[in-house]
Amino acid sequence: MVLLNDADYPGYCRIELLAHVKEMTDLDAGQRSHIMSVVFATGQAIRKVLKPTKINLASLGNKTPHVHWHVIPRFENDRHFPNSHWGEALREANPEPLTELQISAIKALITNTLR
Repeated sequence: MVLLNDADYPGYCRIELLAHVKEMTDLDAGQRSHIMSVVFATGQAIRKVLKPTKINLASLGNKTPHVHWHVIPRFENDRHFPNSHWGEALREANPEPLTELQISAIKALITNTLR
């Protein structure tokens, strides 16, 4: 799990599979289950700590043909809500950056969930 330093989307994470695999369907059932466990644990931790309006999950891989998932906390006052965060901005937003305490809490919750 990579916690991205996205100024517009605090808490935005990317779950990256280390193996160079292009499609989820190329993974065996155990590998698929494991990566989704990490995706769901990450979303759950973000919800608990940041309390977003919604969590967006995305796995596109068109530019980077490598299995990875985006876990994106969304808030009603973010730049693009309710549209995709990859689309045209609808408003200016200046969210508060994550604190070290929030970062630690998210990472601890993910770790504890996956044990």
